[in-house]
Amino acid sequence: MSARAGYPHFQPITTRWKDNDIYGHVNNVEYYSYFDTVINTFLIRQGGLDIHRGPNIGLCVESHCRFDAPLEFPETVNAGLRVVKLGNSSVRYEIGLFREDDDKPAAEGWFVHVFVDRETRRPAPLPETLRAALQKLSKESA
Repeated sequence: MSARAGYPHFQPITTRWKDNDIYGHVNNVEYYSYFDTVINTFLIRQGGLDIHRGPNIGLCVESHCRFDAPLEFPETVNAGLRVVKLGNSSVRYEIGLFREDDDKPAAEGWFVHVFVDRETRRPAPLPETLRAALQKLSKESA
């Protein structure tokens, strides 16, 4: 389990009423939505990824989540993001989901993107602007 300080980038995500399940906590599938949100917001805002018209798109090929403590509505989740492997066309991220005042994550996971040509769906090298943004989150550059 990683402490909050192990993540170089954070994004607050507000839980929604619909996120809770019948047991009164955020349903497990929503955690993956939070993963998608922190990753793709970073790629668009910091890396210049054009999800609508850009030549490359990222496809998720692997993901995992370990649940350590429940999240609930209403609260703000602080989603931490780091890059643990940056390849030619792929990225492996690690994500920590933290309650506002907790140093230990309620959940941690990983997510692997392979960037492909939008038309052919064949692997494509990461654009330099995207690579530069991702390198700032890399454990290797820390």
